[in-house]
Amino acid sequence: MALLNFERKYRVRGGTLVGGDLFDFWFGPFYVGFFGVTTIFFTVLGTAFILWGAAIGDTWNPWTINIAPPDISYGLAFAPLAAGGLWQLITICAIGAFVSWALRQVEIARKLGMGYHVAFVFSFAILAFVTLNVFRPLLMGAWGHGFPYGIFSHLDWVSNVGYQYLHFHYNPAHMLAVTFFFANALALSLHGGLILAATNPGRGEPVKTPDHENAFFRDIIGYSIGPLGIHRLGLFLAVNAALWSAICIIISGPFWTRGWPEWWGWWLNLPIWS
Repeated sequence: MALLNFERKYRVRGGTLVGGDLFDFWFGPFYVGFFGVTTIFFTVLGTAFILWGAAIGDTWNPWTINIAPPDISYGLAFAPLAAGGLWQLITICAIGAFVSWALRQVEIARKLGMGYHVAFVFSFAILAFVTLNVFRPLLMGAWGHGFPYGIFSHLDWVSNVGYQYLHFHYNPAHMLAVTFFFANALALSLHGGLILAATNPGRGEPVKTPDHENAFFRDIIGYSIGPLGIHRLGLFLAVNAALWSAICIIISGPFWTRGWPEWWGWWLNLPIWS
């Protein structure tokens, strides 16, 4: 089916969660909807706050602009704008934009008669962000435990938090998260490479079919998960990467305050070693 015919078939009223027909329209090829409007609102407002923070800062270098959270001394109170209040407002706008985008995806899926898999998986990315800048600071009693908005400053924050617990890579949840991240990259890069290889045959040869793709992996590893299975596997790996990332940071500070190498004392103290 040609793309334009497809759009005419599915650009129908209905499927909205909020607002009914009021925002049920398209802008070019993009569906808007109520949550499209709120996404734009929070995005523009949050960007304006970032520019405000940069304007009252000491640089316009995009690498070194830094919007820091409030000092620990403010606790969970609202801080003055120049002393972390902008960070709090930007965080609210970010969550509003992310959640709006996920709900817009739900509306699109309802229009197309699809499952909610895309919005479901994206919600785990939202969970990771909210865990870092809302849940963990709440549990630790101060917004100052959130990460700053800035490229270098964010990297510094990651490094500093890692050193606070001596060797963060000894965190067992962090091990799982990194494993899922790398496995996801490997699985989907193999899948992408296979698709390109199958659809770009040699000159004069026909485009290969899924049968060739399955045979390729059966010859390499003895098993082919199939064209649908590889996407289910990618979903599983991606969800777990985000989930264990959230778990690894939520337990560091609120539930474990010592160096992570110490946690492994239980393993070294097992009676089998003596």
